[in-house]
This record gives sequence, C-alpha cells and structure tokens, in this order.
Amino acid sequence: MIQKKLTRIAAKPFQKWIAALGISAIVFSLATCNSSGEQGGADVGIPDVVDYNFHIRPILSDKCFACHGPDNNTREAGLRLDTEEGAYGALADHPDMFAIVPGKPKESEVYHRLVTDDDTYRMPPVSSNLTLTAREIDLLTKWIEQGAVYKPHWAFAVPTKTELPDGDDWARNEIDHFVLNKMKEVGFKPNAAAESYHLLRRVSLDLTGLPPTAEQIDRFLAEDSPETYEKMVDELLASTAYGERMALHWLDVARYADSYGYQDDDIRTQWPWRDWVIHAFNENMPYDRFVTWQLAGDLLPNATKEQILATAFNRNHKITEEGGVIEEEYRVAYGLDKTNTFAKGILGITMECAQCHDHKYDPFSQKNYYSLFAFFNNTTEKGLEGLVNSGPSKTPRLTITQEDLNGMLDFVNKWDEKEEVSVSIMGELDTLRPTFILDRGVYDSPTERVYPGTPESVLPFDSLKFAQNRLGLAQWTFSKDNPLTARVFVNQIWALFFGRGLVPTIADFGNQGELPSHPELLDWLAVDFQEHGWDIKRLVKQFVMSATYRQSSQITDKHREKDPDNIYYARATRIRLPAEAIRDQVLASSGLLDRTIGGPSVKPYQPEGIWEIASPGRGALAHYVQDHGDDLYRRGMYVFFKVTLPPPSMLIFDSSNRDMCEVTRQRTNTPLQALVMLNDPTVLEAARVFAGELMETGDKASTDELIQAAFKRILCRVATKDEADVLSQFYQEEKTRFDKAPTTAEAFLKVGEAPQSENLPKIEQAALMAVIHAIYNLEETATRI
Repeated sequence: MIQKKLTRIAAKPFQKWIAALGISAIVFSLATCNSSGEQGGADVGIPDVVDYNFHIRPILSDKCFACHGPDNNTREAGLRLDTEEGAYGALADHPDMFAIVPGKPKESEVYHRLVTDDDTYRMPPVSSNLTLTAREIDLLTKWIEQGAVYKPHWAFAVPTKTELPDGDDWARNEIDHFVLNKMKEVGFKPNAAAESYHLLRRVSLDLTGLPPTAEQIDRFLAEDSPETYEKMVDELLASTAYGERMALHWLDVARYADSYGYQDDDIRTQWPWRDWVIHAFNENMPYDRFVTWQLAGDLLPNATKEQILATAFNRNHKITEEGGVIEEEYRVAYGLDKTNTFAKGILGITMECAQCHDHKYDPFSQKNYYSLFAFFNNTTEKGLEGLVNSGPSKTPRLTITQEDLNGMLDFVNKWDEKEEVSVSIMGELDTLRPTFILDRGVYDSPTERVYPGTPESVLPFDSLKFAQNRLGLAQWTFSKDNPLTARVFVNQIWALFFGRGLVPTIADFGNQGELPSHPELLDWLAVDFQEHGWDIKRLVKQFVMSATYRQSSQITDKHREKDPDNIYYARATRIRLPAEAIRDQVLASSGLLDRTIGGPSVKPYQPEGIWEIASPGRGALAHYVQDHGDDLYRRGMYVFFKVTLPPPSMLIFDSSNRDMCEVTRQRTNTPLQALVMLNDPTVLEAARVFAGELMETGDKASTDELIQAAFKRILCRVATKDEADVLSQFYQEEKTRFDKAPTTAEAFLKVGEAPQSENLPKIEQAALMAVIHAIYNLEETATRI
C-alpha cells in the first residue's frame, strides 16, 4: 500500500521540480560506474623500450597462455611461452626451429605465426576467436629485437622504495609527488582544491561512513587556518564510527553473514567477531597482528579469548545443516573456502583456479593449491554437525561469558545478559591430517600427498623458519620478503578512498590482472606501510591528507576525452555511496540514527512476504520477524544478513552477497535504485521525522529557512538561489495538493513507527516532508563528490 500511495504522490511532482532544478536525481541518474579500460583512452604508441611485464606479458596472458602457459593438462605442442626456457628452447615437433630467438624476430616461429595470412598456420588459431592487433604484433616484434628479456611478474618481486619524483608547491605529501609526475607525463595538471563543504562531507563519509554533524559543519566552515582540515581528520579518525566504516570492507572480505546459507538457512551468531573487528580498527591494531590473530590466534602461545575470537574470521563461510549430505565432502569444501579467502582477500591472487588443474595463466600448480589448503585442513571442524538444529555456532566454538564481557572482551555488545553467546572459531588437531591433491578437485579422489607449503613463485615456504601450521602461514604472510601482502592491502584501502585501485583488478595481482597505473607509488606505499609497523590509521591519514585526495571532482572536456576513468587522478572521483552508507546518511541527517556500537544484527522494515517466498528457511529464520524501537534505526552494517536473501534494499545498491570473499563491490545504475529511494519506509520515515523536528525547533523560522536547514544538513552546503527557489515552489505545490486532499497528507505522515507529534500542522509537515524526501533522492545525496 505504501508503495502504491507514494508512486501516485511523488511521481509527477518529482518530475516537474527535478526538470526545473537542473540537477540529476536518483530517479533519472545515479553516480556513474567506473569501468576499467585502456588508460584514459590516451594515444598509445610503441615505447622506446618494450618491457616484458608492462607490454608483453599482458598480450601473452590474454592470447597465448591458455594453450602455451603453466597448465600442463592443456598445453599444446609441448610449447611454453610463460618461461624463457620454454620460449627459447627447440620446438618439440621441429628441433631445428625455435619459438623465440632473442634479437632475431625473423628467425622466431612466433613472429611468422603472427604475421602469416594462412589461417591454418596463424596463431592464435581461428577457432579460438582471438586475434592480435597490429600494435600488439609490433610490440612483440620490437621486444624480440631488443633481446626478448623475460622478467619475474611485477607483483611477485619484492617492492622497493624509489626516490621521490620532483614535486612543486601543490604537493602536500609523498603521494602527490608520484601522482603529479604521472600527470605531467600525459599532459594533465591537477584540479583546484575542492570547496570546503564538499571536502568536509567527502572526508567524513570516507572516514566514518556518516555525514558530518551540523556542529562539525559550522565549526569547519567558520575556522580558516591551514590546520583546520587536519584537526578534522584526526577527530574523525578518533571517532568510534571510523572502526565501523573500516570494518564494513573487512566484513566483505571475510564473507560475514548472520545465517549459514545453503537450503536450510538458519541463524548463526558470529556477530561478536564483528564487534572485535570494529574494536580492532578503532584501537588501530597493526595490520600484521590483525590478520595473524584471525588466521591463527588459537595457535599463539597462551592464546587469550580475544585472540581465539579473532579466528572466527575463518569460520564465516557457508555451512550446511541439510540431512543426507556427505560429511567429508563439506569438511573439504569448508577448507577450500578458507584457502580461497586467504588467497584472494590477503594475497590478491586467484588460487582457486588451481583447485581442479594447474592454473592456466599464473605459475600456481595444483600441488601449490593443495599445499596451501593443507594449512586449513587440520582443523577440528566437522562437515556436518547433527541433523536437528545444531545451534547458532559450530564445533569448535567459543562461549562468551558475563565475566568475559566485564574483562578482556568488554568491547562485545551483548544485549541480553540472560543468554549465552557462542561463536564458531578455529581449533587444531593434535595430529597431522594427511592432505592430498584431489583429482579434478573432487573430495574423494585423492592422488599425491602434499604438505603445508606456499607458491614458490610468490615466496617459498621455509619449513625451518616457519611452523607448518596456520601460525607459520601468518608469519610467512608478513615476511619482509613477501611481495604481495602489503601491496594488496594498500591497494584495497586506496580503492576505498580514490574510487579505483592503483591496480584496478583488486582481487587479481596475477597475469590476468591489470597493471598498476602508478607502480612506483604502489611500491613506495607498500614499503612505507611496513616500515611504519603496518599502521592502518597512519596509512589512511596519508591518503586523505594528500593534495590528490583534496582535489575538486569537477570534470573537464579533456578529462572526459582523455581519462574518463580518472586513472591519472587529475581530479577527485565521484563515487556512489555504499549501500549501507546511503541508509546511514538518511538516518543520521534526520536524527533517527541509533549510534550504538556492535551487538546482534537487527531486522528493520522489509517488503512483506519476500523472506518466505524467495528464501524459505527453518528454525529462527523460517519467518521474518521485524524489530521495533531503536533497532529500526541501527547502521546498515548491523542489518541482519541472510545469505540466501541479503537485505533487498541494500542488494539493489550493490552490497556484497557475502557468500564468498569479495574485496571490492561493483557499482550499477538501475531503475530499482530509484524505486527504493522513493518508496523505502526508512527514507520516508526519516523525511517525516526530520520535517517534524525542524518545525518544532524552528517554530519561528520561515518555510524557506526550514528548507535551507534541511538542505544543509543533508548535503553540507547552502542551497543556491535557483535550488532554493525550486524547492520552495515544490513545497507550495505540495502544500496546495495536500490542502485539497488532507487524507492523503495524513496517510503520508503515517509511514514508519517513530512517534508522530499531534501538535504540528499536518498539511505543512507533509509538504516539508515531501521536500526533504526529494532532497534525499538527489544524485548528490547518494554520491561522495
């Protein structure tokens, strides 16, 4: 009923005032997606020196490695082109011929196979539907002429700090030296600094996921000194909301959810681990300790309950409770999930490709994969733990007592003191469980036995230096010689603040991943991060204090033509807010937001019946039981996440599915997003409560002043005269409409459970509510500018 009423109420007025206002609204256009492609569309010629990593490997990986790469099972003609030994050696079928002869393209069979007109001879074969461009052929030819020098994959070489490029007065820290140098190479110059109000809103949303408060806005805009911005950054970093914002990314990496998944999708209680993640970020736990505790906290000497709780990270995968399944099949599946999450989320590599066969593009064999799997194959976890409601946690589990809450685990927000809370955690067997390579990845097809180890191409595992268990794996992960760990995390966090990664393929640093746009900067940041104790808050502050971050997002014709994806950071990137932040902004600006940190997840408004129809579950989740009171107004990260049916309004705004590790989210534009913002009871209720609060606290203020106050609190700036005039006109039109149909106004004001004051004039409140609702639907509202 609400949706039908609001469609009638909102559609025509919205179209009219949006057209007059001249600014995009969610109804018509959301923040643009950033797709990756050729760097900025800039003219690309043949470089003087052709580099294997940056020019040749991408061509071979895309066009050749499927048949002539690392996978022994699919290799054609016995030819490997991913190693110099294979490429330089004599061809198996023609011992007097060679694929590549360094310095001599005309004697190289690869060259002749690329330039021939004979379809039966040309490579790649016609059947592959792959072809090389003239530029790619020229690059390969010139590379062979220059000696066909192979190099280790750039991401598998230990990063080093290069000397800072020259900077100028624009640069505020080291980041800007690298960015400015790259801009100059391609003929760009930086944008001017963002307006103060845009910058304040940007940094507040980025650091806390919330808009600045009215007091922060007034204070920031009133102060005029070089230190003002840094003081605000420090204030935001010190707020508890910072930990929530950073934790949101890690929940995606860790595939956190409030249910088990699979068909019989019942409730589980991993939320104390979520409380720990928030706590860890707020306490600025160094990244090496943060990950080590999650991988192997239970294996630390005299492990504390906090360290053991951290290992719940490994147990966030889907778990079956269905009768008739084979216990061993699912025990293996859980280990594979842990392996894939570690590889993707922490190392940034696609190891899962080697579960069934040698990796086709990267130097990871099946043996490498199952050697890594062996670290996670020794847990006491079971594949199936009983067929009758085995509870909200699984063996091994940690029970949190009231004594824990009063002591070491005081950061866990346990709301109901009468009930125990238990969490699925890690535990190790006393004896080593044998691990085997599984033929085609099938759980009951063991072949060769393997032992805990890591891909040699990344960093060999030294069993004399590291124990062959998860703790040893964690130590290997943070070895100074590990080329991936620091690079990958720095890149993930960079993407959160700049809209894209320095390596755009955030989950793939391998051969099929994109090359870094600023390799020297990425390596400098990775080394600097390690040198300063893996300090996350320091890293984040580096990012937001840079002149690169503080630029205006104004886009010019040159930007649009030469660098539409903002690869060179000659402007700030406009980013559509994460799903949770869209909800949080509405609740925060309206005054409804409950800022309680942590605790069990909550169930706010949701379309009736969708839970039961789309995802029939059992037990506690057989039916959707909506919460009430303050629970309706918790932050988006606390909304109950059912694996088989994620929160619909958030899923529409591209939240993670949480059924597997995700290190980045896509951004889409769909009409459903407009419908959510127009009809979601949370948005409508927030507009109603906000309108009532403005009228009660500003009873002597004019309507135009109330509209301006709402606009400022939502968008952190004063509306221009044209904007204010259109909003004022819209208010008058809505007031006239409600005057003629007072029952429509009354229905409009009944949305949501928050108390409605009976002392306010209904017609005026409904009209002001409509205006605030319209502001919530602006593209600018849903966009970090």
